[in-house]
Amino acid sequence: MTDLKGKTAVITGSTSGIGLGIAKGMAAAGANIMMNGFGDADKIKTARQSLETHDIKALYHGANMTQPDEIEDLIATAHKEFGSVDILINNAGIQYVAPVEDFPPEKWDAIIAINMSSAFHTIRHALPLMRKSGWGRIINIASAHGLVASPYKSAYVTAKHGILGLTKTIALECAEDNITVNAICPGYVKTPLVEGQIADTAKARGITEDEVINDVLLKAQWTKKFVKIEDLTDLTLFLCSTAAQNMTGGHISIDGGWTAA
Repeated sequence: MTDLKGKTAVITGSTSGIGLGIAKGMAAAGANIMMNGFGDADKIKTARQSLETHDIKALYHGANMTQPDEIEDLIATAHKEFGSVDILINNAGIQYVAPVEDFPPEKWDAIIAINMSSAFHTIRHALPLMRKSGWGRIINIASAHGLVASPYKSAYVTAKHGILGLTKTIALECAEDNITVNAICPGYVKTPLVEGQIADTAKARGITEDEVINDVLLKAQWTKKFVKIEDLTDLTLFLCSTAAQNMTGGHISIDGGWTAA
């Protein structure tokens, strides 16, 4: 098991779904956790307290990922409270599904800000701290949609393609600093985001939700299975391990064969 004792992980979008799963895995490996995201305050408190059962310290920061100044405060607070920012997981994301001619500009702006630009802002503040300590891991949760497109998802596909470009660029900039930068490209994972997407896609295409699952989502995944959050957690932990110290600037697909076809 990857040993992260004494490390600090900042994980955006970690109050539910993939981000919370990764937070649990990193806490179990010994890392202190700075949570971020939105949701019911009591549920967030319960999630944070559950992380601390692993004898680590977990805090929550409610930074709005569309606001650069709040993102700056997220990283600064983690550094102040824990003494370092060693691991950065850019996972925050939202979705909206509609034909491009009907796509609300405000939805486009929000998706680009949260799914792509927020990673730029977290990295630009965290990277100097990692350089100072001489070690760091940056992992961007992209998507199979960072490699291929689907209709009605213009903003999401654009943002995820951008995340892969950002990953490659930053990896080269810090290649000699003992800091790795990688992207994970999952297929469909059964999360609250995807569950909402199922309903939106059904409406956009005029089909049932079961038809969306079987004929749209899992049709692309040749295994005919949703990717598990645990799969992503294990991969994230591996990328933080010594075994992955020479892996940087890449993307790793975990998509049931989707992008192999």
